[in-house]
Amino acid sequence: MRLFFRRLIPNFERVLLVESGSRALFEELLPGLYPVHPEIERIDLVTCFPGVPKGYDASRGKVYRVTDYAGRAGRKRLFAELRANGYSAAGIICSGEAIMTKWKWVIAARVPCKFFVLNENGDYFWLDYSNAGTIKHFALYRAGLAGADAVPTIARILLFPFTFTYLLAYAAAVHLRRKVRSL
Repeated sequence: MRLFFRRLIPNFERVLLVESGSRALFEELLPGLYPVHPEIERIDLVTCFPGVPKGYDASRGKVYRVTDYAGRAGRKRLFAELRANGYSAAGIICSGEAIMTKWKWVIAARVPCKFFVLNENGDYFWLDYSNAGTIKHFALYRAGLAGADAVPTIARILLFPFTFTYLLAYAAAVHLRRKVRSL
């Protein structure tokens, strides 16, 4: 997460895309990325899906499949390769789908470049301190603590200890009653 404390937006010379969500999102992003940023030399892709997204120019990048990097040694090798590539920017999908969740955050922590986050609407923001409000709202929304879901989620959190205590007491009573009957 290099450049987190800088508002500098890097050139898109070497870009890493982490396909950690619906493939359709990248298929919408890619056709607009090449013409808008003609300085792109290379776009690499980290994915768990077979094949490549429509619009991806495989001659100008490499595809890293997480299935090819199984085990601890494989993951270390992947992170070392990604660090050595010298990316200027990287994009991750945060679309509320549980696809490569751990991979994307570990890549964001270990690959030294500026990251942008793409959501399911096709909107994106840079992962830096100037977007702290957006990042906070995004995290709260994903956790169910913003919008219409906030009240039921908070109620469930507050009621959990009472519910758990009730269930424990009920289980203890049932087992005690069974024990008393068997005597």
